[in-house]
Amino acid sequence: MKSQRLLAAITIANLVLLLFLLGQTRVHIGWRGIRLETNIAGSVLRGRALEIIDENGRTRASIRIFPPAAQSSGTTYPEAVLLRLISSDGRPNVKLAATEDGSALVLGGESDPTLIHLLARGATTSLQLRNKDNHEHLLKP
Repeated sequence: MKSQRLLAAITIANLVLLLFLLGQTRVHIGWRGIRLETNIAGSVLRGRALEIIDENGRTRASIRIFPPAAQSSGTTYPEAVLLRLISSDGRPNVKLAATEDGSALVLGGESDPTLIHLLARGATTSLQLRNKDNHEHLLKP
């Protein structure tokens, strides 16, 4: 008798859990077939920063928000959202930044100072190309 009550309680608990999960699931039927989406309300990852690490614990990609900063040279940088893709030796080879007054993309080569720097800030744009020998070509409209 006790085992029948236990089985009945487990069955009821499973049914309640199934109903809860089905309530969290949306089914989309279309020309591509049937698609299920679960956890609709909690499907957004939120935070102040995101880092992706490799199997050795080294950061290989990051997204962060940096506060406004003033340099000793007098240059000021507004708040920026920065995406970095980092090589296995720790070099950020891709940087993509978005600020209130523009954006920038930096693509780094195998060694410093090889890079491509594309900048759109305020009303100005530029493209900077630099090779390993530090020869530089700057394009401005």
